[in-house]
Amino acid sequence: MCWWTDKHRQLATMPWCLFLAVVLASLAQYPAEKCEEITDLDLKHSIAGSSVQVRLLLYTRANVSCGVLLSHDDPFSNPEFNVSRPTTFIIHGYRPTGSPPIWMHKVVEATLSHKDVNAVVVDWNRGATHIIYPKVVENTRLVASNLTAFLLKMQLKGISLSSVHMIGVSLGAHISGFTGASFNGSIGRITALDPAGPSFTGKPVDDRLDPSDAQFVEALHTDMDAFGFRNPLGHIDFYANGGADQPGCPKTIFSGSQYFKCDHQRSVFLYVASFNVTCPLIGYPCASYSDYLDGKCLRCDQFSSAGCPVFGPTLINWKDLLVKLGQTSTYFTTNKQSPFCQTNYEVDILTWNSQPRWGSVTIKLQNPAEEAMAQINHKSFKFEMYTKTTLLARFDRALQLVETITLTYSTGNVCAARHKLRVLRLRLTPLDSHLRPMCRYDVLLMENTEVTFRPIPCQDSNF
Repeated sequence: MCWWTDKHRQLATMPWCLFLAVVLASLAQYPAEKCEEITDLDLKHSIAGSSVQVRLLLYTRANVSCGVLLSHDDPFSNPEFNVSRPTTFIIHGYRPTGSPPIWMHKVVEATLSHKDVNAVVVDWNRGATHIIYPKVVENTRLVASNLTAFLLKMQLKGISLSSVHMIGVSLGAHISGFTGASFNGSIGRITALDPAGPSFTGKPVDDRLDPSDAQFVEALHTDMDAFGFRNPLGHIDFYANGGADQPGCPKTIFSGSQYFKCDHQRSVFLYVASFNVTCPLIGYPCASYSDYLDGKCLRCDQFSSAGCPVFGPTLINWKDLLVKLGQTSTYFTTNKQSPFCQTNYEVDILTWNSQPRWGSVTIKLQNPAEEAMAQINHKSFKFEMYTKTTLLARFDRALQLVETITLTYSTGNVCAARHKLRVLRLRLTPLDSHLRPMCRYDVLLMENTEVTFRPIPCQDSNF
């Protein structure tokens, strides 16, 4: 039964139940705006192929989880596209089965949490889906032409291309390059996440991504021995774990589809993780991955006041780095899963064995609450009398307080007699923080036997 409120009796002109019915009827005429998602295709599209269709889905801090479809003809008719904000395009790659990328929303959320931008997802699933990979490669030019036309409209609106950032995954990296080349490299930044290698390796710069395509081009390599591009193609190229096999990814085909896509896809998850400023992915400029692991490229203060380049959106001093470094390759290692960052120490060991000793070292840093471990065993190192041996220790986590250190020396020789390594001086210098170095003097290591001790302040700062 309808009723009247005492409080508003004089103002009310209709019963509340009738008023509610009118409101609901009005809302039915203007339904909530539909959230757009990346096109979801299936196996029949993969077999038959699909013609290119580019959809641009806008996300902002006001609609982080709800994509709005932009008009190619008049993108600024949508008030949510704010021309005063920078614009970031996120471009996926090859989709052989037609399914949307599982990582797309993670990239959008991370991008918007870091900076207030127009985050535009470039949905070209119709064109990226086909079992015949070369057909999809041909379509990348069409997608780039579509984006070029869109950027031209942005230019006419007065938007500076230097405020545009393109994040391209696999084939999306080369689409970013083709688009940037149309504007003679005036786009602000391109982030290439494991740029596709097949059909692009060995091609001239006009047919792939290269440093001239934007003011700054950064590339991350994670699968260069399969789906990724091996050689440098940016101003700064980051090679995670050497750029090929990623820790935690399957090693045999019996693991199913993850065997094929895990290494390649890891580039995206590393990019998402790079937004965590407390867990930076620091790249060390070096001639090769083996030189990096051997501890030959550990000094970053020679490159810039900010040190070595950090992969991801926190790298803002890139102009300074380009002046110092030019085009360069950098290396870092990661854990198997998030948080991926590792903590690096320079380890200097001075021994006094009368005869040279060969072997590897395992180091544990400990406090009552936790432990961090680094195995320096990628090869056998030579320890000579009164000769300093420098190693790179990559710990799986950071310890702000280290109470004890455990060392283990191993030669890997099962049948040979057990050797001793007489350590005259040991120094551990943190590379990723301003913590003080830790030292220890006169330590006797028996092969395959843990020796635990408390670190002490270093007596000689030059050692």
